[in-house]
Amino acid sequence: MFEALPLSSLDDLIPFALVLARVAGLFAAIPMFGSRIVPARVKAPLIFALALLIFPMVRPAVIPAAGDAISLILLVIRETLIGLTLSLLSQFVFTAVEFCGQQVGSQMGIAMAAMFDPNTQVNVPTMAMFQGALATLVFLALGVHHFFIAGIVESYQIIPLGAWHTSPGLFKFLIDSSSGIFIVAIKLSAPVAVALLATSVALGIVARSFPAMNVFMVSMPLNIGVGFLILGLSLPVFVRVLQSAFGGMVGQMKLLFRLLA
Repeated sequence: MFEALPLSSLDDLIPFALVLARVAGLFAAIPMFGSRIVPARVKAPLIFALALLIFPMVRPAVIPAAGDAISLILLVIRETLIGLTLSLLSQFVFTAVEFCGQQVGSQMGIAMAAMFDPNTQVNVPTMAMFQGALATLVFLALGVHHFFIAGIVESYQIIPLGAWHTSPGLFKFLIDSSSGIFIVAIKLSAPVAVALLATSVALGIVARSFPAMNVFMVSMPLNIGVGFLILGLSLPVFVRVLQSAFGGMVGQMKLLFRLLA
């Protein structure tokens, strides 16, 4: 009678709940969608609707035995952890962007200017907020969120329900991926760092040549002006580095799925 519906019978409730848990784990931490700025009344229907769309494609043939409520809760936790682990790949890149913003703001001399970040509930430098917003726009413009939605669907081909487990290879992969935060941050901040270093060297030479000149009064607005100028000129480099980092997520997802299976 209800064969055309995603949930055709009561027997589909438990598998659908497990699929919903994996999707919810992904959307709980993925940038933009997992943000605290997005209200729960928007995220909940979005997660539920996406789970309804995915469930007919990944309808599991074999469901792990869950004889009691505790076993079912453990299955839900495992499925949620799969989504959370997958979303960590994008969080590493955005952490690198925030770290880059903190370094650039410190070198420009505007590190004291901070704004309240509703995502982390703490004050962060204005430059980190600015570059985080740019990274979010690049994330959406490149359609990276589509990679994660497709990854959730493909994950069921490798990771069956309840198959999540930890392994030394998984921990090594997460450590190696997190160490890439500093590499991406250095690539993003390199143009501004080199320009401000050259500016400091030039000011040092001027200070030695003209001792009567008040270099400290000149250095602060000069560093800010040079920093913003180089930021504007290096936007193509910023986008290219993020594009390379986001593009490598497809291979990382496949490796992650093999480690989780």
